[in-house]
Amino acid sequence: MQLHGLIHQFPKELKLLILVFISVLSIGFYGGISFVNNTTSMNAKGVETHYLGNEDDEDAEIMKFKKNEREILTLVHGHILSLSVIFFLLSLILTTTSINKKLKYFLMVEPFLSIVFTFGGIYLMWSGITWFKYVIMISGTFMTLSFLIATLSIVYQILVSNKN
Repeated sequence: MQLHGLIHQFPKELKLLILVFISVLSIGFYGGISFVNNTTSMNAKGVETHYLGNEDDEDAEIMKFKKNEREILTLVHGHILSLSVIFFLLSLILTTTSINKKLKYFLMVEPFLSIVFTFGGIYLMWSGITWFKYVIMISGTFMTLSFLIATLSIVYQILVSNKN
């Protein structure tokens, strides 16, 4: 079965459904990124402080405490499950586009690696391997860029590209 380029043959109703899904999904995803920015300031020290606390810093404006094991396991578990479903659904839609196949395969696989590195990294950093804060930041950036490129590619394929 040939899926490459199939999106161009979808009925208008299915294309509309995909556009609405991508829009709402993006609101949720970027809302989450906004939360990460708010809690970590998008820097390595902020990531470390958010999970490991800052009780030793007497000059801290906001006191943060190290997350307990239950909080970390809940966060890691919930994010790995939910983001896996999100990227699986996004990848299913992406398979039907006519974008470059190598780019498509990268956008379909990379987010799953980033999920493991980001949330596994959070657990490992919490466990005491603090240099994993850099792995978390790099993999989180890759995950976000993959989401952005995949969603823009899908929207472009539906709204602009008219390949047959």
